[in-house]
Amino acid sequence: MKYQLFIDETGDHSLSNIDYNFPLFLLCGCLIREDRLAEIELTINQFKIKYFGTIDVILHSRKIRRHEGSFQILFDLDLKRRFYEDLNKIVCSASFTIIGSGVDKAKHIRKYGRLASNPYPLSLSFIMERLIFCLDSIDHEAKVNIKAEKRGSKEDNLLLAHYNSVLDRGTYYVSKQRLQKTIAGFRFHSKRDNIIGLQLSDLCAYPLARNLLSPTVPYIPFDVIRGKIYCNRAGNFRGYGLKLFP
Repeated sequence: MKYQLFIDETGDHSLSNIDYNFPLFLLCGCLIREDRLAEIELTINQFKIKYFGTIDVILHSRKIRRHEGSFQILFDLDLKRRFYEDLNKIVCSASFTIIGSGVDKAKHIRKYGRLASNPYPLSLSFIMERLIFCLDSIDHEAKVNIKAEKRGSKEDNLLLAHYNSVLDRGTYYVSKQRLQKTIAGFRFHSKRDNIIGLQLSDLCAYPLARNLLSPTVPYIPFDVIRGKIYCNRAGNFRGYGLKLFP
């Protein structure tokens, strides 16, 4: 079976710029089987038409939270309630699996100093490992294409080089043979390409980060996606579908 892994981020990956109110960089991957992708795309596009009259609006977590741009409609509290109810139902019913990896930048620097790795490539390594572990439990013959959002030519080239390095060498836990057998490709897309899978990943990234930063504080968006996170047989997702480093 063929799958697509859509990855997006929340937080700043820079180690020289740390917001101590949100010191986390997190990479979120949404793994979707290709035969189920069209249904998710159709449902989300119908949602967009209902609230915006067009499918061209890009669902962006930060703009939604701040009611910016097209999401100024959410200043209408009754419409906002219906918007979130519908969106939560869509996410709950959609068939996909979440794999997330966060780096606490402050702790990362304290532990490794000048040897601290860039959080984005580091998180990608963890995502690739857990992608293999996840598929080992559901589909040993799976093939996956990874899609990420463009951030800039310098950053994208750095990430692509790291991806190729992991694929060529493997990791401590996953051999290069296992990675190469499963991962078929890696491609960047612009936000204006309106890739539904990337928007879904964007919507999931911030709730994951909030949970890692404040695991005991209730947060409805996280509760909506909790059951989507890759977990072990006991139902634990910490260290499996949601990793915090260090």
